[in-house]
Amino acid sequence: MNIRNIDKCPLCGGNRFEKAMTCTDHYATGESFDICRCRDCGFLFTWSFPAEEEIGRYYETPDYISHSDTNKGLINHAYHWVRRFMLSRKARLVRHYSGLDRGSLLDIGTGTGYFPHYMKEKGWQVSAVEKSPAARTFAKEHFSLDVNAPDALDRQADKSFDVITLWHVMEHLEHLNETWKTLGRILKDRGILVVAVPNPTSFDAKKYKEMWAAYDVPRHLWHFSPSVMQRFGAKHGFILAQCHPMPFDAFYVSMLSEKYRKSAFPFIKGLASGTEGWFSSLAKKERSSSMIYIFRKKEA
Repeated sequence: MNIRNIDKCPLCGGNRFEKAMTCTDHYATGESFDICRCRDCGFLFTWSFPAEEEIGRYYETPDYISHSDTNKGLINHAYHWVRRFMLSRKARLVRHYSGLDRGSLLDIGTGTGYFPHYMKEKGWQVSAVEKSPAARTFAKEHFSLDVNAPDALDRQADKSFDVITLWHVMEHLEHLNETWKTLGRILKDRGILVVAVPNPTSFDAKKYKEMWAAYDVPRHLWHFSPSVMQRFGAKHGFILAQCHPMPFDAFYVSMLSEKYRKSAFPFIKGLASGTEGWFSSLAKKERSSSMIYIFRKKEA
């Protein structure tokens, strides 16, 4: 297998790394992967992960919900319920920070297409990108969406979009700095960039440690704390305008984490843990299981 090793930190360029923990791929293979920390800036990343051309097999499972849209089991039913609720919240957030009722929107890593379909119905001019052929087919068959493969990003004209969204996608992208550069090129000067990622400094991450489901090795390559995400934006010419918690994620992630622990009644225990995480994030939003970051270009 072609393995990618990190020889320098993508954020600060340092090369002093330390092992933080070892996590297991509970979704597809049962293999173990180390998560390392940059000793200079604190950035966490999955060590020795499969290269881009080979990582596809780690997504090839009917349980990977963002690609398969499975409804199997109580935990996945909960995921679907939260997704329906979050679609309207995401749309309100986009309208608020863009200042637009309609505009051009690019959704990267769109999965099965629910968010761009929702925004299209609201009158937005929507483009979408997704790596999984099966997910692209689902979006076409269910929503009549023409979703592009990732290489379409390189063909986008400069300053094409009012809004670019990545909902739980940035952590999957092998070419991290290259992606940030592309985002800066194709976003309009007064546009907004919306990035949602899991938070490894959250209440539930600290509770579950290496069993925290949102580490999701090796599909999640990078693990962004709030301070790390802000620094990545600044490195590529963005200002962090605002961040918002995603407290509902704590319920789904906690349920999966309890399942990985082989707990009795993982749904109930995860619900209890998610409630703890919810109240913790009310006191301090940076404890939320996932965070939404709103970026603007510095020159704007």
